[in-house]
Amino acid sequence: MDIMMTLALSLETAIGPIAAIYVLAAIGLNMHFGYTGLLNFGQVGFMLVGAYGVAVCVTTFGLPLWAGFGVSVLCSVVLALILGIPTLRLRADYLAISTIAVAEVLRLLYRAEFARPITGGVYGRQSFADGFYEFNDRLGIIPPGSYGIGDVDFSADELWLMLVSWGCVALALGMTAMLMRSPWGRVIKGIREDEDAVRSLGKDAFTYKLQSLVLGGVFGGVAGVLIALNQGNITPDQFMPQVTFYLWAMLLLGGVGTLWGPVIGPVIMWFLLTLFDESLRSLASSGALPFLATSDSGALRHALVGIALMLLIIYRPQGLVGNRKEMLVNVK
Repeated sequence: MDIMMTLALSLETAIGPIAAIYVLAAIGLNMHFGYTGLLNFGQVGFMLVGAYGVAVCVTTFGLPLWAGFGVSVLCSVVLALILGIPTLRLRADYLAISTIAVAEVLRLLYRAEFARPITGGVYGRQSFADGFYEFNDRLGIIPPGSYGIGDVDFSADELWLMLVSWGCVALALGMTAMLMRSPWGRVIKGIREDEDAVRSLGKDAFTYKLQSLVLGGVFGGVAGVLIALNQGNITPDQFMPQVTFYLWAMLLLGGVGTLWGPVIGPVIMWFLLTLFDESLRSLASSGALPFLATSDSGALRHALVGIALMLLIIYRPQGLVGNRKEMLVNVK
């Protein structure tokens, strides 16, 4: 087993565009749960409408990529309003149930045969990301070539997407930091701790929660746009409920209710997933683990990461950079 190559591949995944995309989605989830105490089990739904917003605009209606981005953000806002207006006045259970249900209903609607003329049905949409990479080619921001250090290597297109993705992460982090230090952020945290006390001070808790749901949903929608640009093609079945639970695991790993937790969690999670996967594949192919088939490595890597997360929850439930007080939220 080539240890250095395995570590290089793991590092590429941990700092690459897919990790940045999950970081952005986790920042949105942290806005919902970590700061506001909203149980959102359907963040993947925001990612789905974001991805399809840009894909459908470009392929079905022939609109430019920037228009598709605007539609994706608008769809994320509308979805947040549809979810929030009927449920945020009720207990957190209703938001949790409605978010996971709506995300799954959206996936089934987008893959339905009657939606095929617009969404492509089960086949999804392809060939809509060319304009994104052509923009870099026209401006020459990152010239063609290969970039990296040692075995860690990225193409010009990958580096361009990384630049945009991590740039979006930086903007989201900056916005989150400013908001959490503002009076708005103090009200949001107050709602998480004791919503009744916030109401007694004359604050409209419903409006603040709805604003938080919209903001975190927009972060998820932009993450969906970046997923679509990264892959160049999308299908509805890429947005299964498991994606949301990956995000929850990453957020808990990094630390709930912290600025850097949603960044550290996905980076470490993707590093471990790739490390375990590549190591198990190498050991299986070399015969060092005769009882393990190469095709079994994907499932086993999740089991190993699950064990690591279980130990983390037992011995450090606040996450790697979290504060234990942040875990003692009164989710209502």
